[in-house]
Amino acid sequence: MKVIGINGSPRRAGNTSIMLKTIFEVLEDEGIETELIQVGGTNIKGCRACYACIKNKNSECSTKGDGFNEIFAKMVEADGMILGSPTYFADITPELKALIDRAGFVSRTNGQLFRHKVGASVVSLRRGGGIHAYDSINHLFQICQMFMVGSTYWNLGFGGRDGGEVVNDTEGMENMRDLGHSMAFLLKKLHN
Repeated sequence: MKVIGINGSPRRAGNTSIMLKTIFEVLEDEGIETELIQVGGTNIKGCRACYACIKNKNSECSTKGDGFNEIFAKMVEADGMILGSPTYFADITPELKALIDRAGFVSRTNGQLFRHKVGASVVSLRRGGGIHAYDSINHLFQICQMFMVGSTYWNLGFGGRDGGEVVNDTEGMENMRDLGHSMAFLLKKLHN
């Protein structure tokens, strides 16, 4: 089994990355392969509404050269995915939103490629707006017929703008570890 984590933050070693890697530690201890994919800070573009994915039905987006198709192939291959983002004006980063819009559309127009995969969202925030960002990610999972993993609380971690402070959010970090255990449990039940 394999789980990919997609870091929507432009900070490769910031709070969101720390949260994803904390979940990965648990998953790896449970024997599940993991891979971290960087989306934040890249040049990934939004959907152009060209509908070529409907016409072509080749499990690809017609927009090339921005890394989307390579990431999308990994999303299709994975058994589970964790999408993470910092909170930007009460929502997710534009790069992660672009990925979600295109991945959801290509998946749905090519036979529901994400159906019955496991998904989890994690959001880092300084003060507020995190629940809306959390919902933005979860909408992808819901419309794509995925199984969503929760934890002991919403999958949020509090930390400052400088990055790394999320490790001081004891409850948030424990929630990430619990999320890892819950995700491993569900994946093992689905693949037995």
